[in-house]
Amino acid sequence: MNGQQTDHVTGGTTAQGGTGEGGGTAGGGADTGTGRQAILRAARRAFAFRPYAEVTLRAIAADAGVSPSLIVKHFGTKERLFNTVADFGPAADALLAAPPASLGRHLVLALLSSRREQQSDPLLRVVFSLGKDDERTLLRERFDAQFTRRLAALLPGPEAGLRAELIAAQVLGLGVTLSLYRTGAAGQATDERLADLYAPGLQRLITPA
Repeated sequence: MNGQQTDHVTGGTTAQGGTGEGGGTAGGGADTGTGRQAILRAARRAFAFRPYAEVTLRAIAADAGVSPSLIVKHFGTKERLFNTVADFGPAADALLAAPPASLGRHLVLALLSSRREQQSDPLLRVVFSLGKDDERTLLRERFDAQFTRRLAALLPGPEAGLRAELIAAQVLGLGVTLSLYRTGAAGQATDERLADLYAPGLQRLITPA
């Protein structure tokens, strides 16, 4: 089917087969020929679906269409690569960079911008980390600390923790929906139209009456 398969962990698409050291089409525009983003997308898939001990740099390299030495060049070790994958801090910085009064719309637009620029969803990998392994638990704990609890601290009013969890669920749900309906109406809608329709529900949780 046109040489691509949907990548539900990253929210993008990956080309079937590799393209060599530079990462090629799997790296996307954000790679600028380095293959770094292709490696990160492959690592997110690997660590979300398999225990840490079973993941190898060679397998990640094959999935990314790069050489294992390129992973070492960019990340050094498997542990450092995992720590990069498990870090939601930069995504949270971008997603939460607005005051509560306008945060709902900002969340939608920032999520859409990240998916387009990085060819991946900044948060969606946590949805697939529902196993019992320590590393998958770490992904969930990092997401909770770096996004959900940080969001809760920004919210005015009562039950901030509960509202933050519900907001996180809606933001993750938007990412899942956009991945599922890449060629549907959601995939064809403009960022502004999606924000018009989706942001008011988020805003009601951010600043309840």
